[in-house]
Amino acid sequence: MGDVHTAEDLAEDTFVLLGTRKPRDKGRGSFKTWLYTIGRNIALDYLRKQSRKKEVNIDQIGEITDDEINLEKSFITKERDRAVHRAMKCLNNDYRQVLWLIYFEGFSNKECAAVMDKSEHAIETLAYRARIALKPLLEKEGIDERDLE
Repeated sequence: MGDVHTAEDLAEDTFVLLGTRKPRDKGRGSFKTWLYTIGRNIALDYLRKQSRKKEVNIDQIGEITDDEINLEKSFITKERDRAVHRAMKCLNNDYRQVLWLIYFEGFSNKECAAVMDKSEHAIETLAYRARIALKPLLEKEGIDERDLE
């Protein structure tokens, strides 16, 4: 989302929806994948609405944190994270989503398959191709794959 407060609001909306609607179990997936899918749909709806707006909210401007102990390390880590996010924004939606689910959300290939409505083999192939596509983008940002470990 690019903004912690917006992400928290959307997560809250997801749990409100969970409390007001009973999950319809079709026997296809777990509660975790159902919840993630609902959250994803709420986020996509929000992004669609935001794309129509031309104004920039002052809360969306990044804040500088005051980390006195490890300021330099914190700065380098944040810059690397920003570079990774910039590189991921250049990927197509499926590549970006599969990488996000696997590496940031910790989903298994089976759970990703349920969320993205694809087979496990398709997820494995998609993740492989996404990593291949991301590598030169990261190199362009000045990030070596050893920096990500």
